[in-house]
Amino acid sequence: MKTLLSLVALVVLSGCASTPAPRYHSLLATGTTPARETGLPPLPIDLAPVGVPAAVDQPQWVVRLPDDTLRILEQEQWVSPLRSELRAALFERLAQRFAAVDVRTAPSAQAVRVKVDVQRFESIAGREVWLDSVWSAQADVGKAQPLVCHSSVHESAPGDLTALAAAHRRAVARLADQIGTQLLALANGAGARCPS
Repeated sequence: MKTLLSLVALVVLSGCASTPAPRYHSLLATGTTPARETGLPPLPIDLAPVGVPAAVDQPQWVVRLPDDTLRILEQEQWVSPLRSELRAALFERLAQRFAAVDVRTAPSAQAVRVKVDVQRFESIAGREVWLDSVWSAQADVGKAQPLVCHSSVHESAPGDLTALAAAHRRAVARLADQIGTQLLALANGAGARCPS
């Protein structure tokens, strides 16, 4: 009996030891800081929590395989919940390129309210990523109609899973640039319009 229990314990422990540690990825930019628009005053924004599709709203990656099936990759994970990663990455890019300031840390009556609802966050292994979203921006809350736009961003991602993460970072940066350009127009009283 003791021998049997010892064998069972050994099998259980060896199974635990063979599970590889998860690899964590982030949507926050790495490396160089993007060029900032010159001479910009601080742009106060109120960036709401980002909405994401339920199918990908988990730490583990959901990847579409070449045979069009989906697989949850238990060992590939976002460093924080996907909705938090997206909000942090969008805000970081808006701050770096467009002088955005979070009204949560610097309250302002002139803040532009921004809401982003991701409709598609797709990772296609070895090929590409898609980031489709509906976003809105409103300068004079309660006084003016919000600008409501749809953005569809595609990035190639040939290679391994690290390339897939890098492609998602580029897609988020492009979305932030589209939003930021219109935020500047709203803040300056110019006619903002959806990107084509």
